[in-house]
Amino acid sequence: MSRPARILVTGAAGFIGSTLVDRLLAEGREVVGLDSFDPFYPEAQKQRNLGSALGTAGFRLVREDIRSADAIDSLFRDSRFDSVVHLAALAGVRPSLERPSVYADVNVYGTSVVFEAASRHDCPRVVFASSSSVYGEREDGPFRETDPVERPISPYAATKRAGELVAHTFHHAHGLSITCARIFTAYGPRQRPDLAIRKFAERMLAGAPIPVFGDGHSLRDFTYIDDLVDGLVKAIDRDLGFAILNFGAGRKVSVLEVIEMLEKTLQVSARIEWLPAQTGDVRRTWSDTSAAREALGFEPRISLEEGIRRFADWLGDPR
Repeated sequence: MSRPARILVTGAAGFIGSTLVDRLLAEGREVVGLDSFDPFYPEAQKQRNLGSALGTAGFRLVREDIRSADAIDSLFRDSRFDSVVHLAALAGVRPSLERPSVYADVNVYGTSVVFEAASRHDCPRVVFASSSSVYGEREDGPFRETDPVERPISPYAATKRAGELVAHTFHHAHGLSITCARIFTAYGPRQRPDLAIRKFAERMLAGAPIPVFGDGHSLRDFTYIDDLVDGLVKAIDRDLGFAILNFGAGRKVSVLEVIEMLEKTLQVSARIEWLPAQTGDVRRTWSDTSAAREALGFEPRISLEEGIRRFADWLGDPR
């Protein structure tokens, strides 16, 4: 009998990573989760994210930094991965403005280390988590994968675009199959505490003001976590050679509209602290997902209203 597929998930203790781990384990796959537990947000929350996985026979957690080339190479050599989902990265547009060289070290050099190990040890497929931020400042839309992306406006965005270029190099030079997933504003249970929907909800429930940068009319394409994970799993299972695909909901919603939905769902009123627009923040994101639908059958299903309701249920009982 053949063994179950063995998947490496980097950044496994994070919001997206832990949700993906649970999904893969539920499907009967073996998962090795790699995470450095960077203190960007509390380790206790990351451990809670992995709660159910940690007691599962098919899961192994490795605490390591993706920049540790020897350790990553040994992990690939000893584990014989069938595919990799590379989510590990330093996150956040605004923090990247303060530490651009560190972001480049982790997000570009660390990503190169993962690609090199995958290529050296004949891993069939890699899915790389890119970002909608690569599209830069735009007044039109929806954004398509063929649009120019050579003017990122934050170091974080620049590192994600650089990761895509490194991916293409490894595909061209070594035949590594890589799908770059441009992720649009993921939200839902386990969401990072610094991200808008969670930050707004927690502050609203505490009676604290919520910070809104600019005029509140910035537009985001909010993508529910289960829809995103569906797309990532489909990408694991399909060899596309080299591909860049949008993973979004395909709709744009203003910050003020999100606040109104939270008020209705949480049954509390928001007090807004108006702040100046921030350097590095784009005014809109909006995905055209037709390429992902054609290549993978990707079809987001959860409305923003339903996704916020599910998130609020989790926030009341975040296990």
